Amino acid sequence: MPSWLSHSWKVLTLFLIPVGGGIPAGVLLARHYALPWPATTALYWLSDVILACLFEPLLKLMVVAGRHVALLGRLAQGLREAVRRTTALYGESNGPLGLILVAFGVDPMTGRAAAAAAGHGFLSGWTLSITGDMLYFFVIMASTLWLSSILGNGTVATTTILVVMTLVPPLLDRWRRRRRLVSS
Repeated sequence: MPSWLSHSWKVLTLFLIPVGGGIPAGVLLARHYALPWPATTALYWLSDVILACLFEPLLKLMVVAGRHVALLGRLAQGLREAVRRTTALYGESNGPLGLILVAFGVDPMTGRAAAAAAGHGFLSGWTLSITGDMLYFFVIMASTLWLSSILGNGTVATTTILVVMTLVPPLLDRWRRRRRLVSS
């Protein structure tokens, strides 16, 4: 067995972290263990499939429980409204590209929730969501490897990517709102 294969579980574990530095840290760990990029990509895809298998039953349970427990019903309605507002940022289209962009711009769980709201079942909904998340993965993987090669320090590269991932979306949103106000 190649040595990189025995370290794959460590990389997969980092990719399973739903928020934060899972991607940059996992990519750099994969590079450290000399995992080929197709294997790294396959591990990230596998983490998305595992997420789908864990999240989908929770989503279904929440819907059913929301019908019987008023508090959960209000929470589900609040989540639907949050998904509606989030998807509005990516256009009014509930078509495949719009749903892929939601997963790319937010996260795969929100992408799946948006796909479910648009009438997509398990397979088509998660396919759209994972497609968007894989595109996001490629952007972050390339950025992390590029920045790490320039800086020569994986920790600084990971921290920089996390700061950019955290700060750029709200700054873009603020900039867009200001442009709309100026143009109206």
